[in-house]
Amino acid sequence: MPLAPQRADVPVTIDGSKCIDGCTLCVDMCPLDSLAIDPASGKAFMHVDECWYCGPCAARCPTGAVTVNMPYLLR
Repeated sequence: MPLAPQRADVPVTIDGSKCIDGCTLCVDMCPLDSLAIDPASGKAFMHVDECWYCGPCAARCPTGAVTVNMPYLLR
């Protein structure tokens, strides 16, 4: 299963080089349960292409690995 940073069309991307193995802060903060932890790598990824662009996942990430790709019309 590819991780979200390898896809450009998802609302939330996670930089695998910054993501802490086993950290679940972004997953815990997502109200839609769109994020999950990859069992093989221990890193977060977006497993459902649904997002409210609310931002707590990015705000809680201690390393800045999570980016919410806000659509132009919602900015």
